[in-house]
Amino acid sequence: MSIHLPASARVVLLCGPSGSGKSLVAARSGLPVLRLDDFYKEGDDPTLPLVAGSSDIDWDHPGSWDTDVAVAAIEALCRTGRTKIPVYDISLSARTGEETVDIGRTPLFIAEGIFAAEIVERCRELGLLADALCLNRGPVRTFRRRFLRDLKEGRKSVPFLLRRGWRLMRQERTIIARQTSLGAHPCDKDEALGRLAAAAVGRRPAATPAP
Repeated sequence: MSIHLPASARVVLLCGPSGSGKSLVAARSGLPVLRLDDFYKEGDDPTLPLVAGSSDIDWDHPGSWDTDVAVAAIEALCRTGRTKIPVYDISLSARTGEETVDIGRTPLFIAEGIFAAEIVERCRELGLLADALCLNRGPVRTFRRRFLRDLKEGRKSVPFLLRRGWRLMRQERTIIARQTSLGAHPCDKDEALGRLAAAAVGRRPAATPAP
């Protein structure tokens, strides 16, 4: 029987479309960061979803991500300050090793990735959630930033990146709507940094105005 220790830290889940600036905001916050991209499934996993009408793997579908392992890692960090996670190479679509993440006695850390909103409710039910944020830069700016980043890092082939980028640009408003419906607060970079600073000193974020 597993024993749940009381949480000594809490997590801010940081989501947003690919290329929206999550890694940049996380780095500027000064808080420890858990990269949720390391929990992708491997490229030979038979459960990976495909883009409709295509042979491309849909890496932007939550089914391409190992939700249970990601939540377990977040819970371990919150309760013990330390956990082992896979090291994932996006260009290879494969896990290439394992590393230990140690946040020590830090009372707050960020878990960032495009699927972070998928686990908002689970983290809340476990008593681990400090806040959940969804970054929004606008479809055109996000497309440009995503393409240049992925090209520089050699994440996938150029034709794949262009197909994916065009598809995501057209879907961006739908992506943000889904993430906010799952409990993430939509915001720009400056507001996100402000809410992270508030969470770091134990203040509750301001209530989101009713639409």
